[in-house]
Amino acid sequence: MNDERIQRIANGCIAYIKLNAEKYKITKLWDVDASEEELRKKDEEFKDIIASVTEEKVEEYLTSRERIEVEARIFSEFRGLGVLDVLLKDEDITEIMINGPKDIFAEKGGRIRRVEQVYEDSDRLRDVIQRIVRDSGAGREINDANPIVDTRLRDGSRVNIVLSPIARFGHTVTIRKFSREPMTMEKLLEYGSLTPEIAEVLRKLVEARYNIFICGGTGSGKTTFLNALSNYIPKTERIITIEDSAELQIVGVDNLISLETRNKNSAGKGEISIRDLIKSSLRMRPDRIVVGEVRGGEALDMLQAMNTGHDGSLSTGHANSTADMISRLETMVLQGSEGLPLKAIRQQIASAIDIIVHLSRLRDHTRKTMAISEVVRMDENDNIVIHPLYEFREDRNTRPDKVSGSLVRSEYPLVHREKLEAAGILITI
Repeated sequence: MNDERIQRIANGCIAYIKLNAEKYKITKLWDVDASEEELRKKDEEFKDIIASVTEEKVEEYLTSRERIEVEARIFSEFRGLGVLDVLLKDEDITEIMINGPKDIFAEKGGRIRRVEQVYEDSDRLRDVIQRIVRDSGAGREINDANPIVDTRLRDGSRVNIVLSPIARFGHTVTIRKFSREPMTMEKLLEYGSLTPEIAEVLRKLVEARYNIFICGGTGSGKTTFLNALSNYIPKTERIITIEDSAELQIVGVDNLISLETRNKNSAGKGEISIRDLIKSSLRMRPDRIVVGEVRGGEALDMLQAMNTGHDGSLSTGHANSTADMISRLETMVLQGSEGLPLKAIRQQIASAIDIIVHLSRLRDHTRKTMAISEVVRMDENDNIVIHPLYEFREDRNTRPDKVSGSLVRSEYPLVHREKLEAAGILITI
């Protein structure tokens, strides 16, 4: 199927329908007050219109498959997300970046490239944005008074939106596509992110209820890794996930609660933060709490949860190294409680977090596990002592354009084996 040809034919039909909008009465399709049933009926009516237009106006021969694709793209332009629908269908695209109606980029195979498809103008892009927010089911709203929003698509893909003029070159939409299949450790093994031996170590640590924190830069795969790791949690436990936008795909767990934040409404009320959800989750009798990402004062609540009987909790945060993550946690805790002395904060961190996994996106655009470290203790100088258990080292096959290497066991033994012993797990780490 020739994609350019399909798009050209679809564009011709779209232009014809817009020129004859009065004839086809398509403006009534955007009645936002219509019920779901009414909208479904109108959609079916419009699909009949599209079929008649393609039958009547398309002179080129189309196979059944091509005709279905042309009609789908026409429908998407009026009732779907237009260009986004085409990009979202491409399984190889992992991220979509819209920097205004005419500047659209997609990440494919780890590389970002401009795409040919564009929106006709800013108004059309804003219509698409309103549809994304309205149809997300996340209770968000976006307007000139509230021009920034984090939400999700129906398939769970994470969406960040910033309206113009806050975004100077036009409305900006960034979409991190949601995997249709839950990420598993087996898939990470296929990608070469870690070895079977280390995957087994991580499984034992999760089962023994070690508190594990995952850190890395933007696009390093933190949420993906967290999702894979969370599927090691025993299926008999009660799990509560807390996220800005629900992305985690924990399968096979019956006693699962997924909590999601909510922004303020146009009146400035109704906000539900990560902090609110963590505090509420402690009263919901969780066996484990999984926090998608900590960015601010909620770090204090997460650490206190880990320190008050909720072992086996998991979370992620942005940092360029394991040591940087400790520093960032200190800063985030201070945001939540300015009066706490640094020594008390470090004591909280050292006693709450057992293991830190550091991920990175390397120069060849691959994502690797760079280090798995144990948080050992706080020393006599009030510094947190961290021992790397595994570290990524490049081998002689590495090249400037292709990184080759693996995680190598360090000389440090696992100091805190109490949880493994309490769980009856015998493993050499």
